[in-house]
Amino acid sequence: MPEPLYAQNDTKWKLVLSLRRSHLDVMNKDTSHNSTEGQQGWFAASNGGSSSLNLDSVVQPLALNPWDVVLCISGTIISCENAIVVAVIFYTPAFRTPMFLLIGSLAIADFLAGLGLIFHFAFVYCIQSQVVNLITVGLLVTSFTASVGSLLAITVDRYLSLYNALTYYSERTVTRTYIMLILTWGFSICFGLLPVMGWNCLKDVSTCSIVKPLTKNHLIILSISFFMVFAVMLQLYVQICKIVCRHAHQIALQRHFLATSHYVTTRKGISTLAVILGTFASCWLPFAIYCLLGDYTYPALYTYMTVLPATYNSMINPVIYAFRNQEIQKVLWTVCCGCFSSTMPFRSRSPSDV
Repeated sequence: MPEPLYAQNDTKWKLVLSLRRSHLDVMNKDTSHNSTEGQQGWFAASNGGSSSLNLDSVVQPLALNPWDVVLCISGTIISCENAIVVAVIFYTPAFRTPMFLLIGSLAIADFLAGLGLIFHFAFVYCIQSQVVNLITVGLLVTSFTASVGSLLAITVDRYLSLYNALTYYSERTVTRTYIMLILTWGFSICFGLLPVMGWNCLKDVSTCSIVKPLTKNHLIILSISFFMVFAVMLQLYVQICKIVCRHAHQIALQRHFLATSHYVTTRKGISTLAVILGTFASCWLPFAIYCLLGDYTYPALYTYMTVLPATYNSMINPVIYAFRNQEIQKVLWTVCCGCFSSTMPFRSRSPSDV
């Protein structure tokens, strides 16, 4: 006997409702999965799973991380400060000496580092392209490596200006400066190209470091290179202190200064060098040590707390190496007064005066 019409309709409605419930269950599972993935931004979530600095791209929009905002703000300040230094050196023909070329190299490196922090924030939270993020990571590695390398070159230049004071202003000094710049930027670009050319941990998470997508081995090489640079800078500044003390003592004897005057002069010079080296060490040493000890399973908070001071070094460098320089101060004052002249005369000074 055939089913009544109302019974057939009831069966159809039950089938439709069952299909809709199944579809909703699938959508809820997908949404839950995507929301979990969406929390993995520049730094991975601090609780559970991978907890290292995550520089690879994601699919879903990310929740804004306050640490990333702080890094972006730091990058903006770094870019503005160093852009001023680069503009002053570039538009002033008097600043074509080896000393200012090295300061300009440092400013360009720090300027690119600031731009890298800004770009990476935009790419992680807006564009979300894996290829673009790898390029940005390469830019950050290149710029920070060039910044540290430029600091080493400035230290070498200061030491030679004191050790070979009579022959410092010669063509050989200019040639040596260009060689140091080529080596600094050559090594920095090579280090920066490594993650872009394939040396990354995107395909094997177990090889990741505290900074994704850099591999653990890559970060170890960078950290060891930093410790070597720091050791050379420490040794050079110790030698500079000895030379400064010896020169101050000789000047005091020639001009019949009192012992207190000699003590004050020597203490001032050593204090300046201590501030320079202490600032560099306090900014970079925590991150370099953590790169050797940590891995991708460590909480992201530790990485943030060590990488943020490292970026502050690029913020402090213009103050120590550029804005304290009297010639640069003169140019900035004339620009502020509206009477800038790129041909204004300057007294030639050695790097030891900076």
